[in-house]
Amino acid sequence: MGEDMIVYSATKAQFNDDVNLNKISDIILQNLREKNVSGGQLAEYNSWQNSLHFMRAAIDDPEIPGDVEVAVEYQIPRTSKRVDFMIAGADKDSRSNVVVVELKQWEKAEKVDDLMQHSVRAFTGGAKRIVNHPSYQAYAYATFIKNSSEQVQDERIGIWPCAYLHNCSPTYRTPLDDVIYKTWLEEAPLFDKSQTLKLRSFIKQFITKRSSSGKLLYKIDNGRIRPSKALQDYLVSLMKGNEEFLLLDDQAVVFDMCKKIMDQCLKDLKKRTIIIQGGPGTGKSVLAVNLLKEFITKGLNASYCTKNSAPREAYQRLLAKSDLKAQVNIKQLFRSPFGLSNAAPNFFDCLIIDETHRLVAKMYGDWNGENQVKECLNSSLFTVFLLDENQQITTKDIGSVAEIKKWASALGSQVIMNDDTVLRSQFRCNGSDQYIQFLNNILQIGEPVDIDKGEMRFDMRVFDDPNEFRDALREINKINNKARMVAGYCYDWNVKNDRGDYDIYLENGFKAQWNLATDKVWAINPKSFEQVGCIHTAQGLEFDYVGVIIGQDLRYDPIAGTIVTDRSKISKDDNSSGIRTARDDIAERLIKNTYKTLLTRGQKGCFVYCEDKALAEHIRSFL
Repeated sequence: MGEDMIVYSATKAQFNDDVNLNKISDIILQNLREKNVSGGQLAEYNSWQNSLHFMRAAIDDPEIPGDVEVAVEYQIPRTSKRVDFMIAGADKDSRSNVVVVELKQWEKAEKVDDLMQHSVRAFTGGAKRIVNHPSYQAYAYATFIKNSSEQVQDERIGIWPCAYLHNCSPTYRTPLDDVIYKTWLEEAPLFDKSQTLKLRSFIKQFITKRSSSGKLLYKIDNGRIRPSKALQDYLVSLMKGNEEFLLLDDQAVVFDMCKKIMDQCLKDLKKRTIIIQGGPGTGKSVLAVNLLKEFITKGLNASYCTKNSAPREAYQRLLAKSDLKAQVNIKQLFRSPFGLSNAAPNFFDCLIIDETHRLVAKMYGDWNGENQVKECLNSSLFTVFLLDENQQITTKDIGSVAEIKKWASALGSQVIMNDDTVLRSQFRCNGSDQYIQFLNNILQIGEPVDIDKGEMRFDMRVFDDPNEFRDALREINKINNKARMVAGYCYDWNVKNDRGDYDIYLENGFKAQWNLATDKVWAINPKSFEQVGCIHTAQGLEFDYVGVIIGQDLRYDPIAGTIVTDRSKISKDDNSSGIRTARDDIAERLIKNTYKTLLTRGQKGCFVYCEDKALAEHIRSFL
């Protein structure tokens, strides 16, 4: 990022030679290695071998001259996404254009579900997987390029997406043309194996000569990153009148502080870091989204970043409501810390890291990564960390004040953290600080504090029968789809591992599944109520009512009067938390953090079912 992100670029004539002489894949692979970009595994290598022959044939036409530009594997700035194929030039009226082609080797694909308008199921990478619809993918990539390249915006370069499934016969493409994909197909036509000539005439609409304004692809690749006016307008209009994003009390104070610090950073180009702490429901995410809007509308390169995808997906949906195109436009403003190790220092004017407590040292597949706190700080001039150390829920979570200070000092970023950078007003749990303290008392976290139950104004109920617990929540969910069930790490992931149809079995014949890995929007998908969310899906989100199933890992010893955590009860399928093998004191902290995080997801109420009857009585005695 900031450096050359095109893996292969050449004239059409050179590209033809490289393909004809069977050298193309080796050249791409070598360039990938030299640029230190991950990729180039055997499957990808073979896809270049196959697909680029078809692409050469498609542009093999004297009306597309040999000196137009071709690029393969262009990495879109601010993302880890790579565009398969681009051809750049000008049309008969001398307007500069780039055609973006998404190449797929699939022979067929199928629709997943009417609600999943972006996705298809296809055989790829040796298995059937749920992946993006090729037209959606091409359209999204083109939109990302338009929305971030100053050159494209200023010189009005046309970006035209399409998809080419060169192994797919017309008989098998029917599911891909389903009406649910209409938005994408209109923007990015899809060509099957019988339509090479149609693809060629699509390209010739936009490219019949070299562009007079020089090397287009080089310009785009090396130009400044700037959010487009369209993107800025989108964000402003999406947040207008959206009361979910109103800033209140101390949120507004910290918001003003961040604006002032950003101004300062732009003036003297010195790195600064602000650490904003706040417990569950203090509005950290609302503040984050407002800062994103503020900086993007000022034309700055800013991004909202979380390790877990659930909050990102939820905020994109919340902002865009049901406007599919708006969602594509804002999608690239939300990212994961993955791949930041490849970003140039201060590539971003501002990175806003929500759920900082969930950052880790090294993630699988992030080849050059070593520490996500360090990488966030390095790649950003002004870094905003939003943090609650009591929401660390796995042994790998490293996001803490100490870790931030350590790397900020090493990278020369001044840290701002004081009494004003702590968010205290409670907007969840019916605005009741009492409820948070009440949970600490129940879970025996810290010293017990007397609380006034009259102040709690929060609907908390303990159920003895899991079926009654679910029925009560289901009724509430019928109102506005804002109730969900969640559970701790105690239950096996049977469905995912093909061991059965259900994951969670409780007394009186209760059975349920964990939320499906394929359901990116479990929190707002109306069909998802019956599935139980785990902490990774629920953290960072909120509902009107949350129902928490507390497993055998949290019990109460009535004789000693103490809460007991039991790491041996954590499911063997839990590969992410590290609790089973952690030291006892660490395991205890993580189990309590997990349940406290789950128990604070509700705005209006929390229903609880405990496997341990003594624990149920213990909670009741507080109520």
